Amino acid sequence: MSSASEFAVHTEGLTRSFGSTLAVRQADMAIARGEIFGLVGPDGAGKTTIMRMLAGILPPDTGTISVDGVDVIGDAEGAKRHLSYMPQRFGLYEDLTVTENIFFYGELFGITRQKRLARSRELLTAAGLTPFQDRLAGQLSGGMKQKLGLVCALIHTPRILLLDEPTTGVDPVSRRDFWAILYNLRESGVTILLSTAYMDEAERCSRLALLHAGEIRYCDTPERLKQAMPGALLAVTSQDPRALRQWIAGQAGVLGVLLMGDRIHVRVDDAARRVPELKALLARQGINDAVIVPAEPGIEDVFVALIGARTAP
Repeated sequence: MSSASEFAVHTEGLTRSFGSTLAVRQADMAIARGEIFGLVGPDGAGKTTIMRMLAGILPPDTGTISVDGVDVIGDAEGAKRHLSYMPQRFGLYEDLTVTENIFFYGELFGITRQKRLARSRELLTAAGLTPFQDRLAGQLSGGMKQKLGLVCALIHTPRILLLDEPTTGVDPVSRRDFWAILYNLRESGVTILLSTAYMDEAERCSRLALLHAGEIRYCDTPERLKQAMPGALLAVTSQDPRALRQWIAGQAGVLGVLLMGDRIHVRVDDAARRVPELKALLARQGINDAVIVPAEPGIEDVFVALIGARTAP
């Protein structure tokens, strides 16, 4: 039997309620060192509550938490030396410069001036913020603020990094740069636990936990989760995808329909049988420009298929 100390993050039976609302239900996690582990779920699924409990900010009602071998419930202050938590709204001081914010957080973690200088130079270079080190934080773009928040969170060289939807509202280029930093951190041995609202980011994680109503419903690699999705996926395109969805939803053999921009993803029980039927159906409705091709499922398809199957009446 594996012990909790073998993992970067380990929880058993983690539960938390707010009044009559059960926010997290019996969450069990065993996150290996060096993983990028993702929490995926809608608002209210319990992602932030889990993060806050792991960071030692919020006590659980029941359960155990070990971070880098330290009992978070019994020694929250000791655990904080091993981890760093970056909430959705990181507490940057907008009237301080980039460098001043970094030095302030270095002081909070008790980092000596010499180490702060060396670590600050290293992190500013990695984040591409060196040219902006004298700029006020309040004058940075949203993406640059997030990167500065990450730099501040890393100033004390934590072994575990907790990131709560770190790229929400950030432009695509800054999101790409942010993930490049995360990959470099993983290569240096840092374990990263993050929640994300972006399904393309979920694809980049080593493993994913799919949450619904406070419960971890599934946990595996993105590839294995895709393999677990029941049925076959089809991509159907036409000039009017909303009309397509209207006609296809509820047809025999159709397990699910998901609007994806200018196309719809249709999950069916048997592609060989249902493709001719769908083409005939659309032709009868006067939709002659529809193109139906097999599609590789994304994490959004998987989440809707697996969680929907568990929550359907």
